[in-house]
Amino acid sequence: MALFNLGTLSSTPVVENNFSLTTTDPTDVFQFKITSYKNINLSLTDISAGDDADIGLFLDANSNGVLDNFDRIFGFVSTKGSNLDEAINIQTDTSTYFAEVSRFAPRSSGNVSYDLALSATEPSGTFPLSASFSNLLPKEFLVGNLLGDITRTGNVSHINTTDVYSFSLGSFEGVNIKLDGLSSDADIRLIRDFNNNRIVDAGEEIARSTKGGINSELISNINKSGDYFLQVTEFEASTNYNLTFNQFTTTFA
Repeated sequence: MALFNLGTLSSTPVVENNFSLTTTDPTDVFQFKITSYKNINLSLTDISAGDDADIGLFLDANSNGVLDNFDRIFGFVSTKGSNLDEAINIQTDTSTYFAEVSRFAPRSSGNVSYDLALSATEPSGTFPLSASFSNLLPKEFLVGNLLGDITRTGNVSHINTTDVYSFSLGSFEGVNIKLDGLSSDADIRLIRDFNNNRIVDAGEEIARSTKGGINSELISNINKSGDYFLQVTEFEASTNYNLTFNQFTTTFA
């Protein structure tokens, strides 16, 4: 097991690309600290084709600087199948943490490569709201090319502060995006990852909707072809939601 100490995590993403897990060394552990109440964001992407890797987040509960069985009692794990992106977004307090990337042996052959990004943004509900949005872009939920209207349901909370949807628009296609069915406040924002680095950089946010309370959120008249990410973010407390992509036809490419 390889151990990497990342120091104190901040809102500036730490990117660890082109790492590899092997049959003899199947886990990598990244140790880091946060110095105040934060949203921790983890994004595991670009897992090698035909392979599978998972990610876990664990508190150093006994403060010994080692990821041991006692720490695993207090963990959160993302275990999607095949080489789908994995993500963890959780609001938590000052401490030392471990992010563990593990090779899933039954669905992998040989070495498993991956990219990992980590950040610690301000807690949900912080103003300005941009400070609490996750700045990582895993393809957590794949919508694909919008050929018609699509509705998805989900939940955001302190232990899942952000859901990220990826979709694309072809020529002569547009979309209106609506978030409703809320029991507590939640927000949405739309992103174009122009440089494909899976980080939200300056100028890549296209639109956002941040109404108060349980009012519906709406982003309208998105009509340029390309790939998009849509984030649903908790504001103050756990809530279920409905997310609707209303596709329409445009007169231009």
